Amino acid sequence: MAVGDLNDRIAEKLAELETDDIDVTQRLQQELGRDYHVLTAGSRLDQVARDFVRHYARSWETGKAMLVCIDKITCVRMHKLITFYWDEQIREMEQSLSTAADDQEEMYGKRQLQWMRETRMAVVVSEEQGEVEKFRQWDLDIIPHRRLIKEGMDLPASMRDQPRYANMQRLALEDAFKNATHPFRVAIVCAMWLTGFDVPCLSTLYLDKPLKAHTLMQAIARANRISEDKNNGMIVDYCGILKNLRKALATFAGAADGGRDTGGVDTNPARPDRDLLEDLAESIALVRSFLTENGASLDKIVSHTGFQRNAAILAAKEAANDTDETRKRFEVMCRMVFTRFKACHPVEGVARYRSDYDAINIVYKSLQQDRAQADITGIIRQLHQVVDEAIEIREAGVDEHRAPYDISNIDFDRLRQEFVRSPAKRTTVQNLKTVIEKHLQRMLQQNPSRMDFQRRYEEMVAAYNREKDRVTIEETFDELMQIHKEMGEEKNRAVREGLDEESLALFDLLRKPELTPGEFRRIKAVAVDLLKTIKIRISRIDHWITREATRDAVRLTIQDFLWEETTGLPVEHYTDHDVKIRTEEIFRHVYRVYPVLPSPFYENRTAA
Repeated sequence: MAVGDLNDRIAEKLAELETDDIDVTQRLQQELGRDYHVLTAGSRLDQVARDFVRHYARSWETGKAMLVCIDKITCVRMHKLITFYWDEQIREMEQSLSTAADDQEEMYGKRQLQWMRETRMAVVVSEEQGEVEKFRQWDLDIIPHRRLIKEGMDLPASMRDQPRYANMQRLALEDAFKNATHPFRVAIVCAMWLTGFDVPCLSTLYLDKPLKAHTLMQAIARANRISEDKNNGMIVDYCGILKNLRKALATFAGAADGGRDTGGVDTNPARPDRDLLEDLAESIALVRSFLTENGASLDKIVSHTGFQRNAAILAAKEAANDTDETRKRFEVMCRMVFTRFKACHPVEGVARYRSDYDAINIVYKSLQQDRAQADITGIIRQLHQVVDEAIEIREAGVDEHRAPYDISNIDFDRLRQEFVRSPAKRTTVQNLKTVIEKHLQRMLQQNPSRMDFQRRYEEMVAAYNREKDRVTIEETFDELMQIHKEMGEEKNRAVREGLDEESLALFDLLRKPELTPGEFRRIKAVAVDLLKTIKIRISRIDHWITREATRDAVRLTIQDFLWEETTGLPVEHYTDHDVKIRTEEIFRHVYRVYPVLPSPFYENRTAA
């Protein structure tokens, strides 16, 4: 009996019985007889479980996985088998660490082992009446699986620091699987989650259920969502569905089955291993060529160690940081390497590209780390070996190991001398730009009257990207340090004006330059009282920004306050037109920064 015929018969019957019902198991047995028992034979499932563990453990860097089984009973049987072989794989890896060829291989093995230990798995099937007894007839216990489906999974310690998970102890299975960082990485299903369930971080779909037509296409789509560092999914087929997939692709591409014209659409979804490796080699060659053309070397990162390797990494970062455009282009090339390397995980021969991949990865991650951790303290410490005299310690809310600098106390002449001698000028400028961009974004979110800083910064960056000689780089560094200093002074302006950041924003939107000192004090008082009035009004309305009537009510509150002679703007200096303009400007500001109270744009802000 041909395997393809068997799978076709089962797929036909499944399509006919298409439902997530435990009784499907009995009906399949009755109507398919021996065919069903072949697919669910213990020896066969044991082999599938072994292969799943070997394959997914080897592909551990790719993302999450979903195993699709023929029915609920088989899902729980497979969970039991996979758990057994998963633990066995962990023990084998623990033993193999002692025979690692070098430190790099040992470090890679430890990271993989940690991933294996953290990984969680779950059976996801719908609930049926009398299911406990039906599973018990197979010597299986559905109760712990059902409890997990209902109660969700523990929230790992690494996620509890994230604001969105504050005070949460557990996460619903659906949310945990969709979250790329949660260790729930293996979902075993038969019908649930096959349709209408979008998980971009799902990278591998293991099919052990004969499917065809639209059901097959919907299942395939589970692994075909694009996400960061992923532009394709992987299908591992245990049922020989390739023929059915070709038919489905032809049908849904606009061509019918049976050899008719497909309109030029490629209905063969599987690419040869050789082509995948050639794509990977090509993308690595592009990165190597880019670095060589810009005075750096990928091979030195691969072959050197210690200080020489660090110098090679720094040279690669300098090459990438030549301009904003070169950095973007380099990062795109790196991500293509990562995507193609992941696609080659199960391919024989991919190991010979591991060292190049690791070298590219360390440069890319170093660039991302610069961006994520960039602050003025770190940049100055990179330039100064010891600058104790320039450190001002803050009492609270600051990492003890990252004491911030008081910019006003820095010796800029000495700092510039350090910069001139630095081997990483472009990287330093890029990091300083990142600091300023973060700071600018926060400042503009809090106060729209600060657009002059944004325009000045953009002009400076445009000039820097046009001219790349040594003098331009050094002048740009000076200008960036100056603008950062002025931005720091602007941040302290609220204190000098006797206001907080929230009332300062309203004050800046209300004031005019020709006012007398007394009138300035009057406008400050108006800003403070208006802010209180707005907050009181908003606090009495649920989701005020979602309905036109409530938005109009807040706008009218602002207008009435500014019109009122006792509370509003002085009539001798503000015309009716002035009041209307300021009403709209303040309303736009309030609409943007106060979707809820307290405002997310002002709460828990720390200095850059």
